[in-house]
Amino acid sequence: MRRREFITLLGGAAVWPLAARAQQPVPVIGFLGSAAPEFFGERLQAFRRGLAEIGFVEGRNVQIEFRWANNQLDRLPLLAQELVQRRVTVIAAPGNTAATIAVKAATTTIPIVFYIAGDPIQLGFVDSLSRPGTNLTGVTNLQVELGAKQIELLHELFPRAQSIGLLVNPTNRGVADDLIDAVKLAASARGLKVHVLSASAGQDFNAVFEQTRQRQASGLIISSDAFFTSQVKQLANLALQYRVPTVYPFNEFAKAGGLMAYGASNTEGYRQVGVYTGRILKGEKAAELPVQQATKVELVINLKTAKALGLTVPPSLLARADELIE
Repeated sequence: MRRREFITLLGGAAVWPLAARAQQPVPVIGFLGSAAPEFFGERLQAFRRGLAEIGFVEGRNVQIEFRWANNQLDRLPLLAQELVQRRVTVIAAPGNTAATIAVKAATTTIPIVFYIAGDPIQLGFVDSLSRPGTNLTGVTNLQVELGAKQIELLHELFPRAQSIGLLVNPTNRGVADDLIDAVKLAASARGLKVHVLSASAGQDFNAVFEQTRQRQASGLIISSDAFFTSQVKQLANLALQYRVPTVYPFNEFAKAGGLMAYGASNTEGYRQVGVYTGRILKGEKAAELPVQQATKVELVINLKTAKALGLTVPPSLLARADELIE
């Protein structure tokens, strides 16, 4: 063999794997959001942090294909189908049970990572928490279980209260029904009556606060629901306008002017969704990744709002708060 031919063959052997690697497609993540993009600001940052922990950076070695329902939940099935037709590698559907239901109906093969407040077994998403056994896995945020704690906080703020209101989204029955049962049980133990109120559109909110005041409820609990969380400013403003002390599920509400927020850390939950999405991109199977529970819980109290409502927050609550907004 001539020396030139030998060098050519040797050079080809060295170059071929590099060319092959360069042609390998970048994986694509489908992200289905039930609200508008601006609602997901801090949460998307946390999602990307989780991905980065596993070695994936958007625009470098992974792409993210976004679909936004802008609170029009009836659009979710169509958007889910678009992601499936795009042949994404994995779909993240965090923050809304309806989004997870939509992608579950759209595919039985593409892995799905959820972040929900309800019981994924009861909702039919997984066979068990330790071994999902389906193409779905993800994170639950314990908001239903925390409903009893929210009752305790309101009772501590108003020890002589006789009734409280509970706002749920009737279109999110899986979460609403469980939360109603948990809150009623906790309220009954303290001699409290629960007025269940419903809203599924922005125009319903004024009536909710008016009914809360008419029924002389001492306070209102807002349930964990992506629609409510996408309307943080409106709900915080109305609570102040109607002078209804309100406990919210996430810290975004207190930062927007709500009185008190107690619930799971959404940024931690979205980070975990990012981690699981990255692990699936690495080759792990959704069916074998145990459902995680977002165990980081935050109590945030807005003292400025308390003052505006003429309330004195007990020292015991102030001492337990993770954050006080003044």
